[in-house]
Amino acid sequence: MANMNYSVFVVKIIKNPEQSFFKDGTSVTEFPVQLSQIRKNNIEIILQVSAWGKLGYDIMDYYKINDYIIIEGYISLRTSNYDDFSSLLNKQVEISVFKIYPLFLKK
Repeated sequence: MANMNYSVFVVKIIKNPEQSFFKDGTSVTEFPVQLSQIRKNNIEIILQVSAWGKLGYDIMDYYKINDYIIIEGYISLRTSNYDDFSSLLNKQVEISVFKIYPLFLKK
């Protein structure tokens, strides 16, 4: 991991959250989000979000694709799994979420 700093973002969930477990039973919930855009001509910025433990379970229960949320967490860079234009020099921005708030949820 590279630089880490605490940030707050308003984002749109673009893929349903997926949960996985480590051998010791620790859970992690991961999903991609898009930064909300004010202008239509802006470049789409995609971030990978991860949440651990109980927060991950809450995300699985309450949030889904196309929901807008406010997330607080630490930013880090990791090697990208994607070979498209959304990755910058083969790096993916990841947010380790510590707090999440609903903004606009689809019914």
